[in-house]
Amino acid sequence: MKIIFVDIDETICTTPGEEVRDYNNSTPIQENVDKINKFYDEGNKIVYWTARGSRTGLDWYGLTKQQLESWGAKHHELRCDKPYYDIFVEDKSIRIEEI
Repeated sequence: MKIIFVDIDETICTTPGEEVRDYNNSTPIQENVDKINKFYDEGNKIVYWTARGSRTGLDWYGLTKQQLESWGAKHHELRCDKPYYDIFVEDKSIRIEEI
């Protein structure tokens, strides 16, 4: 079993807005949700990790949890403590397009 952390916005959904995101109008990218669900079905632990609210201090957990459930995004955990950044340098990262 692998523990797989997955970003939400612009990874499994599109969210309008550049500086200010409109999370209420996020729409799923079903192909990408299905890719992550496959990892879940193979017995891996899926943790959705988002920076929603990291700059504003607003709590987006409830809406985000509801969205994941309505999109059929299988997961074990949702974390809303991802820091906001412009570039993330890390040795184990892959883009959803590489899966």
